[in-house]
Amino acid sequence: MGRGAISAGAVAALVLVAGCKAVAVDPEGGPSGDDGKPRSTATPTRTPTEASPRTPARSPAQNPTRTPARDPAPHTPAPAPEPGKTLMEKGDDGKQVRELQARLRQIAWFGGNPTGTYGPVTAAAVKGFQAKRGLAVTGVTDTVTWSRLLGMTREPTRSELYAGGGMPPAKPDKRCLTGRVLCIAKSSRTLTWMIDGRAVSTMDVRFGSQYTPTREGTFSVYWKSRHHVSTLYDTPMPYAMFFSGGQAVHFSSDFAARGYAGGSHGCVNVRDEKKIASLFAQVRKGDRVVIYK
Repeated sequence: MGRGAISAGAVAALVLVAGCKAVAVDPEGGPSGDDGKPRSTATPTRTPTEASPRTPARSPAQNPTRTPARDPAPHTPAPAPEPGKTLMEKGDDGKQVRELQARLRQIAWFGGNPTGTYGPVTAAAVKGFQAKRGLAVTGVTDTVTWSRLLGMTREPTRSELYAGGGMPPAKPDKRCLTGRVLCIAKSSRTLTWMIDGRAVSTMDVRFGSQYTPTREGTFSVYWKSRHHVSTLYDTPMPYAMFFSGGQAVHFSSDFAARGYAGGSHGCVNVRDEKKIASLFAQVRKGDRVVIYK
């Protein structure tokens, strides 16, 4: 073995000393690189003192690339809607109030029958309607409320306007203008007691049903019966004034209780007992009865 040569055993010993990683060995006894200088090919392991210190996380204020979160703007409630010009309010009465009540009744905001009087019940109904639709809640019917209500309802019929009665009497038939006449108009559901063309009293009436209609025409009172009871239906017919067969003008407790929800068997039912009691006392046998549309 010449000078400078290393035996195979020596090489093996060097490998064991180096550990698991094999390295190239310079004939002079150390690792060498391409330039022939001694160099280790193993990756050096950093000691704790050599490790680069970590850069601490920056706060939003220290980081120029991030914008700090802003507090949300305070919530400003929407302003209350302005009411319009007043059209109707508590204490008013008349046709327009009746129409208001009938329209509110169409959409279930007014439970009773229209009366034409703007009272607490009507004001409460208007308030409910206004609150439901985000209007100024005043209980007063202004132009804004009225316009909204018109857009949601239809024009009330005459029967809707006077569902509880009180309908103005229709124009008297010409047959009612002379003598003593029970002038009965189906269109207005009224009976007007007239003497020589002058209206003495007017009252609400109800007529027969579709299958038992009240006859129309000119008749005369042929029999009066103060405490009459129907022999056909076994029902009371107080203050009965018969004018055609079994048909009569009489007081009806059912009409007084249920209104126009019911109907008669052809008779002319009167709702107001005091009014028909007074009428019964004035009417004579032979007085005319005129029933017209």
